[in-house]
Amino acid sequence: YITMHKSIIALGVESSCDETSIGIIKAAFKDDVLFTEKLGLVTENQEKLHKDFGGVVPEIAARAHSEKIDTCFYRVLKESGIKIDDIDIICVTNGPGLIGGLISGINFAKGLAFTTGKPIIGVNHLVGHALTPHMTDDLRYPYLLLLASGGHCQYLAVLKANEIKRLGTTIDDAPGECFDKIATFLGIGYPGGPLVELKSKNGDENRFPFPKPLTDNTCNMSFSGLKTAVKRETEKLIDNQGGLYHGDVEDICASFQKTTSEIFKYKTMNAIKFFNNNFKGDKNLAIVGGVAANKKIRHELQEVAFQNDFGFLTVPAQYC
Repeated sequence: YITMHKSIIALGVESSCDETSIGIIKAAFKDDVLFTEKLGLVTENQEKLHKDFGGVVPEIAARAHSEKIDTCFYRVLKESGIKIDDIDIICVTNGPGLIGGLISGINFAKGLAFTTGKPIIGVNHLVGHALTPHMTDDLRYPYLLLLASGGHCQYLAVLKANEIKRLGTTIDDAPGECFDKIATFLGIGYPGGPLVELKSKNGDENRFPFPKPLTDNTCNMSFSGLKTAVKRETEKLIDNQGGLYHGDVEDICASFQKTTSEIFKYKTMNAIKFFNNNFKGDKNLAIVGGVAANKKIRHELQEVAFQNDFGFLTVPAQYC
């Protein structure tokens, strides 16, 4: 549909996990480059609802989506100055994600499409992540992408807007999930990503030599063993000294974050080698997803990119 028009105004509905988000963009292709302009974006966060549970509770998330989605829609129309009749197409996340949340968003988008007569498209939210660098950069295809979030972790070669080749994936836990679970058993709160990063600032990242699983020559990753090792070290400290000192928590967080960064550095080198051997064009590495907001991981991967003559791109936290 987008290729049939010089530019279109698209409404996007996202409810796959614990944020209800509706955005409006103007999009156009020119010389195989996707240009986008954000017209409006409203996001309702559910952190307070899930904080006491140390993670997202699907039933609570689904109910919150249903309660907030109308409000988000009317707010984004007001923010953007766009009327319903100005929208050319309605897009909605149709997976992967938590089924209750997805149903809330899909039912809303279907109802809107039915009453307005606008076309509707279901979007894989991982593809959405893969294309977010176009929100801030004039990026040509192909490019190498690391998608690292609370539920997913993949290396992707983005060949076109609708042609993406997976080079590798986590075979067990996603890194964002590990951040959350480690934060929970350290007792520092939820969500884990920003809290672990905060605690890491004053910690000794060399105190605990945590293992780096699956350091082979593929682009696949594993984080489950690392998470278990961190938990065992935490339990050992508690048994030996009757609890955790503040410095222990900081050192554990710093050591875990360092190990995670080293895994990404090693695997990114593998992905860059594969990309260089199989794809021609500009050399760019982009990182997206919630874990891309981690400053240490972002800095380490930027160094890897520059050492291999790759451009480095990421996106603001609101698009992660």
